[in-house]
Amino acid sequence: MLRKLLICGLLAGVCGGLLATGFAKLAGEPAIDKSIAYEEAHAHGKAASTAEMHHEAVAPDLVSRSLQNSAGLLTAATVYGLSFGGIFALAFAFAYGRVGRASPRRSAYLLAAAAFTVVYLVPFVKYPASPPGATDASTIGKRTALYVTMIAISVFAAVFAARLRPALARRFGSQNANLATALAFLVVVVAGGLAMPGVHEIPRDFPATVLWRFREASVGTQAVLWLTIGLVFAPAAQRVLNGQPIFARRAPRGALPAE
Repeated sequence: MLRKLLICGLLAGVCGGLLATGFAKLAGEPAIDKSIAYEEAHAHGKAASTAEMHHEAVAPDLVSRSLQNSAGLLTAATVYGLSFGGIFALAFAFAYGRVGRASPRRSAYLLAAAAFTVVYLVPFVKYPASPPGATDASTIGKRTALYVTMIAISVFAAVFAARLRPALARRFGSQNANLATALAFLVVVVAGGLAMPGVHEIPRDFPATVLWRFREASVGTQAVLWLTIGLVFAPAAQRVLNGQPIFARRAPRGALPAE
């Protein structure tokens, strides 16, 4: 059964990655193009003067922009979706029946919403995504470490809240337990977020509209990814746990229904 759930998760992840690619292409690429134009306008003079001082030619980009926003974007989003689809299936197999008593379909929907919140939205609130030209390239290692740490804090808070819920439900009832669990999660992530250092690197003259559009596209891309994973995985998981094949088989045309 775990193998079938994993297959469902991988298929859902691929579908999510493909749809997220389309959304990112439509909503995010215009903002990225404008931010790259800003970056090039500010870096071209400095690079040209440095190259002239050392009698060197300005090196071209290793990967063209057209490749980045086509095959590169598709490959990255598909691999990203495939990876998280598999992790999602494993998380569902572990959580189903242990956290709440919802049906497989509803459990998958709730888990997809929780994954979007825990894995992306909470870290995004602390360290929102920024386009090229809005950050210092020399600090990418530090910023990545901070972001991953915030993801770990969010995941820890979610696991802590999930383990706390059964005891609260037995003592105070399901609804009160849900509220207390959500409050416990918020307390942990807010405390962790306040303890983490901030990152303030955006230049004062960076276009605010470009930054806002990029962040909108970033949230939208992740929302499309996790929504698709939930919508594709939920009915498939329902069929697997009911002992049915993942894909419904059509009866041959002209066949009579069984009596």
